[in-house]
Amino acid sequence: QVQLVESGGGSVQAGGSLRLSCAASVNRYSSYCMSWFRQAPGRERVWVAHIYHAATGYADSVKGRFTISKDNNKNIVYLQMNSLKPEDTAMYYCAADARCSVSPAGDHYWGQGTQVTVSS
Repeated sequence: QVQLVESGGGSVQAGGSLRLSCAASVNRYSSYCMSWFRQAPGRERVWVAHIYHAATGYADSVKGRFTISKDNNKNIVYLQMNSLKPEDTAMYYCAADARCSVSPAGDHYWGQGTQVTVSS
């Protein structure tokens, strides 16, 4: 059983920063690929970033602005978001799977989400 709990969302002005956290309750934590997805109102859920061991990947829309990292001792995954833009406004979801699937239709475990709102 995998449980994921996100935190750290909020409202910021454009250009600001936020750090999201995802606490994972899971056996063999290191065997999972941990990802962040986001979903804006009326739009599909899309992949943002993932981390598997030391390897990371980012969507083009966030590359250079967002950084994913994890603390294996605490089973927490972070998403540091800098230079935020209004188009980053969305519900952000933490996800875990075995394959680093970038499709939201993959076999993921999901958290409940945390809202990020960026005003211009």
